[in-house]
Formats: sequence, structure tokens, C-alpha cells
Amino acid sequence: MQIQPFLDKLQIQELNQMQKSAFTASENHTDMVLLSPTGSGKTLAFLFPVLRNLNPAATGIQAVVLVPARELALQTEQVFKKMGTDFKVTVCYGGHDKKIEVNNLKEAPAVLIGTPGRVAYHLRNANFDPQSISTLVLDEFDKALELGFQEDMEFIISSFPNLQQRILTSATAMEEIPPFTGLQQEKIVSFLKTGEDKPDIQFRKVLTTPEEKLDTLFQLICKIGNKRTLIFCNHRDAAGRISELLKGKKIACETFHGGMEQDERERALLKFRNDSARILITTDLAARGLDIPEVESIVHYQLPPKEDAFIHRNGRTARMKAKGYAYLIMTEEEHFPFIDSKKTPTEDVTGFTTVPERTPNQTLYISAGKKDKVNKVDIVGYLIKKGGLEKEDIGLIEVKDTTAYVAVNRKKTVQLLKNLTAEKLKGKKVKIEIAY
Repeated sequence: MQIQPFLDKLQIQELNQMQKSAFTASENHTDMVLLSPTGSGKTLAFLFPVLRNLNPAATGIQAVVLVPARELALQTEQVFKKMGTDFKVTVCYGGHDKKIEVNNLKEAPAVLIGTPGRVAYHLRNANFDPQSISTLVLDEFDKALELGFQEDMEFIISSFPNLQQRILTSATAMEEIPPFTGLQQEKIVSFLKTGEDKPDIQFRKVLTTPEEKLDTLFQLICKIGNKRTLIFCNHRDAAGRISELLKGKKIACETFHGGMEQDERERALLKFRNDSARILITTDLAARGLDIPEVESIVHYQLPPKEDAFIHRNGRTARMKAKGYAYLIMTEEEHFPFIDSKKTPTEDVTGFTTVPERTPNQTLYISAGKKDKVNKVDIVGYLIKKGGLEKEDIGLIEVKDTTAYVAVNRKKTVQLLKNLTAEKLKGKKVKIEIAY
């Protein structure tokens, strides 16, 4: 299979070494276990073997990709579509309209991407035929087990009688792979970082008291400045308190945790990706597996109880040989077995109260999407010809089933909305407003 045309569409010069090794190891339908850190490119590492297995002449679903999170399902679908193949792909996940999914499955896609719970639902309701499926990917398998998806995955795998290849990916080494995966004579491709290949993360402890913790965080944010930052909490209520504080100080930030509605979570990630907000306050839900940009700073507002979670959080920075910073907000009395507090330098944030500059972009919501035959080109034309923007004023555009979101130059938002008050998009009156 020639992969260069697909790389060109992805605007990638070549696969990295991990992806090349995975492509070779998975030849001839060989089962494979791929161990590689978060952010190293595992999605392409399994999508190219999947694509190699697809038969243009075949009917029915040929490959299923199981992922532990809705956001991961959507981003995997997005990557596959960017590859520009002729194969249909559809996505299924909890919180998505089941009727839309059932309709999408009626004309069977070649590739089905979904969360275990929702794929199991469609199987139990006979919404697709499992007989034609020959390739199975269990992406972020360790995370899926951690989240309690074993029963659903076991049911799904047992329902696929004609599997020829199984690919399992994980960001951590596993002592034992459960027998229900059905792996046989699998090849293990491991690119987990060794002790000599650690990322360049500069650790700093920020000392505080329980009463002053929020104030200390604010001072730290002021010192970090307008840089992409992930603030990790152990609990949702802490994330809410931080969000309330920062928004009260007019600092653009987004919150992301499991207690939010699906569309709220998607919108938060979207605004973090498109530079409408450079601070994302989150639980460990965002520690891995999600398509979020490189961040320069990790802030542990609450340190996790286990070292694995600490490592995954820090893995969000210092990628691709870049330098990153991890700030540990803690009291003098706190001690963690995986942190050498005596050797960790102290970061003094006293006196830092100047709020960081506003982000360059603002996100707009448009009440039209794929179902309305609206695409990115339509939106760009609409904003330039009728809204009066220049091409450089438009940032990331994401088009969903019935809605679209676009990042635009913050300084031009007010005038843009005035210009578009009576204008139509593809002959249709649409609602366009700032996405909050």
C-alpha cells in the first residue's frame, strides 16, 4: 500500500519511527500490542494498518475501533477523514443521538469507531452485522479497563466470529493482557520512554496553605502568563471553584470533566484547541488520549494519589524534545512517595497579580452543519464575503452534524456579528453568536 498520498493530505512528511515499526509489525494480519506514550501518534499507527486491510469491493463493516472516551472517538474519526480515503467511516458514542447512529449504520461504513457501551448497544439491537468485521482495534486499552469497560468489550469481541487481526494500544505497560482480547502470537511494539529518554520537564513546587490555595494559583497563573496551561484537580468541585475565580478575574479558561454534558465538554476542548482559551481546568479525564495542543505548563492544583496519574498528567507537556514545566501546588506538610520534595526547587509567586493578556481568538457558534450541506469552505466564504473578515482573521473551524464552530480574531467579533445580522449562509438564515 502506498501511504504517501495519505500523508500528503495529512500534511505530514513521513511517519515517525514508532508508526513505521507498528506498520511493519502488523503486516500479514499479525496481532499487535503497541505500547507508546500519550501524544506519540498512536492513532495513525493503527489507522494505517486498518486502511491496509480494507477491501474496496467488500460490503459491510470491515474494521471496528473501540476507544474509552467520546472525545477520542470523534478525534479518531476526524483523523481518518483527513486521510482522504474512499472508505466511509461512522462514529458511535454515549450522548450522541441514537437515531442518527442507526441511520448511519443502515448503509454500513467500512470503519466503525465507538465507545464500548454504545457499540455493545448497537450489537444487542442488531443494528449492524458483525459477520463482515475482520479487524479490531482496542485503543487506549488500559484506560478502557480502568473505566470499567471489560464486560462490554468482552461481549463485543465474542460477537465478532471472523476476526483476522487484533491491534491493542496502551500508554502503559501491562503485567497481563486479559484472555478475552483473543490475541494470538502477537508482536509487541514498545516505545515507552526509558530512564535515559525522559522528557525535559522542569518541576517546581509552589508552597501554600489550604486557606490560600486559590490565591496562590491565581498568582501562579499571573506569573506563567499567556501560555497554554493545563490545571489538574482530583475533584470536579475544585475545577468549578477555579473556573469561578479565573472568570471573575476576566481570564479566559475552560473546564473539562465527566460531570459535564457531552456538548459542553466538546466545546471546552474546541475552544482550548482554537486559542480562544489557553487555560483548561480538568480532572484526570484529560490526562491522556485526547486531541489537545501541546501545553507549556502543567499545574497540579491537587496532586493525584497514584504515580501513574502523575506521570500521565505530566505527559501533556515537553513533547517532541520541547521543554515543559510542571508546578506542584502543595503545603509544607504534604508528602507524596513519587515526589522528592527536598530536591524540587520552590517557585516564588508572591506579588504576581497582573492578569495575562487576552487570547487572540474568540469562538463563534453557527446553527448549521454537515446535515445542512455546510462545510469549512462555505463558512470561510461567508465570513470573508459577507462578514468582512480577512483570511488571517479566521482560525480553526470545526463542522459537526447540525452546528459549526469557528475561531475568529477577537478584535473583529462585534463588527462581524453586525455585518452578518441579515446575511444568509448557503441561502439559509442561520443563527451566529459568540459561543459561551
